[in-house]
Amino acid sequence: MCGITGAIWTEPDRAIDEPTLRRMVETLRHRGPDDEGVYTSQHRLRPGYGLVPGVALGFRRLSIIDLACGRQPMSNEDGTVWVVFNGEIYNHGDLRRRLEGAGHRFRTRSDTEVIVHLYEDEGPDVFTHLNGMFAIAIWDENRRQLVLGRDRLGQKPLVYRQEVGRLSFASELKSLLEIPGTPRELDPQAVDEYLTYQYVPHPRTIFRGITKLPPGHRAVYRDGDLSVSPYWRPDFNWEENRPAADYATELRELLTSSVQMRLQSEVPLGAFLSGGVDSTIIVGLMQQLSGEPVRTFSIGFPVAEYDETHYARIVAERLGTIHEEFRVEPDALDVLPKLVWHYDEPFADSSAIPTWYVSQLTRRHVTVALTGDGGDELFAGYPRYRAVWLAGGFDRFPSAAKRLLAGGYWQKLPASPRQKSIRRRLKRFTQSLASSPIRRYLEWISIFGEARRADLYTDGFLLSLPDSDPIRFLEEAQRRSAQRDAVTSLSLTDLVTYLPCDLMNKVDIASMAHGLECRQPLLDYRVVELAAKMPLHLKFRHGRGKRIFMETFADLLPKQVRRRRKMGFGVPLDHWFRGPLAGFAREVLLDSRTTGRGLFREEAVRGLLEDHIAGRFDHAYRLWSLLFLELWQRRWLDGYPRAEKPVMMAR
Repeated sequence: MCGITGAIWTEPDRAIDEPTLRRMVETLRHRGPDDEGVYTSQHRLRPGYGLVPGVALGFRRLSIIDLACGRQPMSNEDGTVWVVFNGEIYNHGDLRRRLEGAGHRFRTRSDTEVIVHLYEDEGPDVFTHLNGMFAIAIWDENRRQLVLGRDRLGQKPLVYRQEVGRLSFASELKSLLEIPGTPRELDPQAVDEYLTYQYVPHPRTIFRGITKLPPGHRAVYRDGDLSVSPYWRPDFNWEENRPAADYATELRELLTSSVQMRLQSEVPLGAFLSGGVDSTIIVGLMQQLSGEPVRTFSIGFPVAEYDETHYARIVAERLGTIHEEFRVEPDALDVLPKLVWHYDEPFADSSAIPTWYVSQLTRRHVTVALTGDGGDELFAGYPRYRAVWLAGGFDRFPSAAKRLLAGGYWQKLPASPRQKSIRRRLKRFTQSLASSPIRRYLEWISIFGEARRADLYTDGFLLSLPDSDPIRFLEEAQRRSAQRDAVTSLSLTDLVTYLPCDLMNKVDIASMAHGLECRQPLLDYRVVELAAKMPLHLKFRHGRGKRIFMETFADLLPKQVRRRRKMGFGVPLDHWFRGPLAGFAREVLLDSRTTGRGLFREEAVRGLLEDHIAGRFDHAYRLWSLLFLELWQRRWLDGYPRAEKPVMMAR
């Protein structure tokens, strides 16, 4: 696991000098504390090839495999192909044997060298052969091209900036900001999408002119032109009816194989264990495959409704792991500026806080941790899919009945101030029934719905927004599975939107901030493709998901885990904004520096604060989104010097 950065230029005045490259690399030190390397080649005339672009490649390394010889940038024998690579290629052993049979000779045991030689044979199709998580940059001097690639599910990040005569790229935005002249211009459309989703969806970033390479895509830059295309796009509309026993057998085989591949490491390895279904199954398979007890880690909080350690303890005792349990009192005023610095963009998923803490504490014991991410998207596990299922039945009602339910008695009920109360959920559910299924779903998952955003924005900010609706991000993704039932379609939509943009981003940044590598066995593309074609009745029955998943691995699941309700991985934001964060939030969000930006109406923000503090409504997630955005602007837009450490910057 590492950090990569670099550039290619076709105009001499666009060259990246070595001091700049070194600064770009240094900003990624946290991603790779063990080593660094750079490679540069100047823009020049090469006899027989014409003008060869200039190139700069930079790398920070977290050593996992081939500790002594896996240094990057790495080249082929004659130095015409160079690679920098962040991630792990789990099938590198099989690929190595194939390449050796074809005559390639290896100098190291690293998976990086496999990419070098595989590219020599396959060119830009190299990524289709890789099973792993990765962000890769390949400089091919003979073809005068730079090739970028990102893994299928977006486990590893990769951003780039194309300008006249140059393309630059990096694992994190902050690395590109080290290039002199890089503009820091806020994209209003990105702000609108951030307040909708709590993240900035790909391919956009919060900055105009800087782009995320979408998951499962490659980009080829040649002669000043950039082409971006998908290399992995499975047909999610295909459903295969097979006996449940056949699916269960294949699922067990594939997930066991996936876990086995992800146990490759020359450094200490363990797993996050929440005590939920997904992490329990992953740890159970690890224990079956390991010759010694697996090391597991969980984190607990003093607020009972956010503390899962009881279940993690039950699982650890059942499976016989060496279990470490950390109990912390989260300090938002301490961790917020660190999150703002590391996440580069506004990112409002508050579960980044416990993820930050568990990564920090786990890294004291191991360098690699397996996680259970992906189970809810693959096997329809989120509670919101129950609402999708119920609403699907409503869509078959006559129009008059729809109007009665959507606008009648239920809307007259007083709502509890608790965001997750049964009464509030019922009102929100019935309010949205008259909408189309995809817009209804967006309203359910939005932090600020369409009406709330319109009330929040100033007239000037509204005028700056393009004629584009944030729902298009979901709509484009949902077309890939539009012929399936609603629950399957929307869970697969989450797989290619929410999972890479939110969950994978959250885990990557929080873990790499502490030099910890996280691996997700459920996101092996073979497991994903199998789960995607399963009929709904195998995954979801009687309003509950993960049926075939739990039945297939029933031997690994204690009954307390099978029966427990799903608990989100979060922190008590609602309490914080009525307690330790109340004064701070008011000071920041109503400060003249904030209101002077012209984004939000002061009276609308004040109303959110007063309603929440008075207990009339739970606006905690909205306030967190606004607070993070403002602190992000103060850190990244307001001229803070490059060398400043992540300290509290709001006062």
